[in-house]
Amino acid sequence: MSGETAEKRSFEDKVQDRQDWIESQFRRISRGSWARIIRMARKPSAQEFKQTSIICGIGLFVLGAIGFAMLVLMDNFLPWLFDVLNIGN
Repeated sequence: MSGETAEKRSFEDKVQDRQDWIESQFRRISRGSWARIIRMARKPSAQEFKQTSIICGIGLFVLGAIGFAMLVLMDNFLPWLFDVLNIGN
């Protein structure tokens, strides 16, 4: 019976050690760089929000244009190139 209690005790110790480690990690967050970032964070002004939205919209438009250009090239140019080079026949 004492062997069972020793096994159970060691398992509980392992669980307790793990829980202590997790709690120490959460305590570290409040003192680390994340806490400094959160303390410095603020709501953007209307002008900052508008500028950020415009820049993100331009970025989305550019990425979409690049993707569309690649689609057009793959649909129109690549089949013609494969026919010229006799690839896939």
